[in-house]
Amino acid sequence: MAQTWVRAGYYWKSSYTYEHPISNINSSLFTHLIYCFGDVNTTTYQLSFPSPYDELLISNFADTVKQKNPSVNTLLSIGGTNIDWSTFSSLLSNDSHRKSFIDSSIKMARLYGFQGLDLWHSHVNTSNEMLNLGILFREWRAAAVQEARNSRQSQLILTASVKHLPNYFYLTNFPIDFAETYLNWVHVVTCDYKKTTITNFTAAPSALYDPSCIDNTDYAIMAWINGGLSSNKLVFCLPLYGYAWELANPQVNGIGAPARGPANNDIGFVTYNQIKRDYIQPYAPNITFNATYVVKYFTVGTSWIGFDDAQVVRIKISYAKEKKLLGYFVWQVYMDYNWELSGAAAEEDRINFPTQESDQIGRSNRRKTVIVWTATATAVLLLGFAIVYCWMRKLRRKEMVHSAKQSNDEVPCGDFTKNDLNLIIYTWVEIEAATDRFSFQNKLGEGGFGPVYKGILPNGQEIAVKKLSKTSKQGYKEFKNDVMLTAKLQHVNLVKLLGYCIDGRQQMLVYEYMPNKSLDSYLFGIKFMCNSFFVIVRLIYNNLLCSPMSLM
Repeated sequence: MAQTWVRAGYYWKSSYTYEHPISNINSSLFTHLIYCFGDVNTTTYQLSFPSPYDELLISNFADTVKQKNPSVNTLLSIGGTNIDWSTFSSLLSNDSHRKSFIDSSIKMARLYGFQGLDLWHSHVNTSNEMLNLGILFREWRAAAVQEARNSRQSQLILTASVKHLPNYFYLTNFPIDFAETYLNWVHVVTCDYKKTTITNFTAAPSALYDPSCIDNTDYAIMAWINGGLSSNKLVFCLPLYGYAWELANPQVNGIGAPARGPANNDIGFVTYNQIKRDYIQPYAPNITFNATYVVKYFTVGTSWIGFDDAQVVRIKISYAKEKKLLGYFVWQVYMDYNWELSGAAAEEDRINFPTQESDQIGRSNRRKTVIVWTATATAVLLLGFAIVYCWMRKLRRKEMVHSAKQSNDEVPCGDFTKNDLNLIIYTWVEIEAATDRFSFQNKLGEGGFGPVYKGILPNGQEIAVKKLSKTSKQGYKEFKNDVMLTAKLQHVNLVKLLGYCIDGRQQMLVYEYMPNKSLDSYLFGIKFMCNSFFVIVRLIYNNLLCSPMSLM
């Protein structure tokens, strides 16, 4: 249900909307645009609108956005600061009220062309309300699923906007398990930790970090994740505004400096557009970056302004990448200045977060790399086996040419060792005694050449006897050549050939016995060679899949 990456922006009807109409939104910077707010009727509990003008704006919002950028999804947010919370509490506690709200919200979303609904419910506080809120999420999703089946349209996106902590004021816990299961994602309001109306000192309004308290974005994000909300269901806030304090002493103007209250209005609230237009451009103040809190601030006269600029936004987007969040939302789109902050966020997002298409291309390229490397390794191994095989055949052919110069098969046994190969010539009686008359208990196995038996010589040495099968068509000359070739191929890592026996025309090779089935693996080497080959290929394939290079 979750999206690959969310770049959302809230648009709230206010006096600013006259200066920044919907048609002027740079929709290329967003994946989702959210209109706020729809209301709830106090008697019917259906979705309603504060005035006919609001309904007109809402009805035109999705169409206006789609005409400019069809790829942007639009959502309708319900609730906000103007909602009657006693009405909403009553809605949550009653089955029929919830159904009335759910049915009307889905109907209105379809009627006005929205692809989703957002519930702004930040004032739900009691444990009972939280439980009922979870039930609302479940019923909302079930209704959206059923409606999509009936209408054969894409299922509506369902989201919720929440306070920055899941247990705000430690009063109650948010129903995270319900949100995780039934919502596409959650908008966490990670801002306004410090305001001019609640502190008598200057501060970072929306600090990414704060070593002195828990009111910061990092603590909030980890609280939600540790509480059970998946990081890829979490969308955090980038505020496009700051706050202005009135300094008690303009000479003391760092973070934490004494302040008398708001500087420019009753609440000290100032949009980024106003900061740039009314302070930075006319006064060109010295702007300070504080890395501890990740905030910018400056002083103009007795006014001290703390805010987020493009540098801070990029740092916060990088933080979101590190935490593997789903995305961000800006509050609100019209507060930006020439789309500086929204543009910086989108740019940093495109650099750090691959799109779904590019991610698929990356996975495809990694698979191709694995296939190429595996094929190359396989070819090299096959070439190596071919070279060894040809070399052995060439060596054997030379031996056969040399032996062909012999006049007959009755070559004296001494000819086997004339090249000083130090092979022992065993008699039939010695081998028969060592193997207990070739008993079944001493049989180690059997290959194409014939059976192999374990034996013990009178001096206590353990041996392995490879006995030529009676059905073998190999002659005496070929047997002699095998003995010579095997003796010349002696190596410290190979089982040692001790000697042979041709007594009574019975042909046998005598090897040094190797325990733990290693001799068996050697004597039936063709099976061992094949198995080893496929094991090597498999290891190379796995290493390529897990290596850092394959993930680049």
